Amino acid sequence: MIKNEEAVKNDLFGFGDLNVAFTKYFTGDSYLNGLVAPTGEIDINVSNVNFEPGCRNNWHIHHNGYQILLVTAGEGWYQEAGQPAQRLTPGDVIVIRPGVKHWHGATNDSWFSHLAITKGTSEWLEPVSDEEYAQLGGND
Repeated sequence: MIKNEEAVKNDLFGFGDLNVAFTKYFTGDSYLNGLVAPTGEIDINVSNVNFEPGCRNNWHIHHNGYQILLVTAGEGWYQEAGQPAQRLTPGDVIVIRPGVKHWHGATNDSWFSHLAITKGTSEWLEPVSDEEYAQLGGND
């Protein structure tokens, strides 16, 4: 049974459009609603990112900045390289320091939504393999 679809699709910050610009960095479909775009004065991007069940982004690293994730709906995962994955639920906050290799995405049975506050550039790396993802405890 798939959970939290209504909560994610009716999220306060808007569901957004299919995230075609970043498709090559995701396994599964994600949806993006940009809220704040970088300008000359503000070098921060704020977006509502929504993940279908099983969707996750590739491993990646933020350079010259950071990322903060504010979980707003559904259930998801966050994992830093070499560390166990953390299950995420609404109200969770993740602070990602520069240079930390990580990924985030939905559990396989739930939609997932977070606000991503990002400063700096992202270096996209290899996908999270189906085998790595399947090994997550409680991913059912």
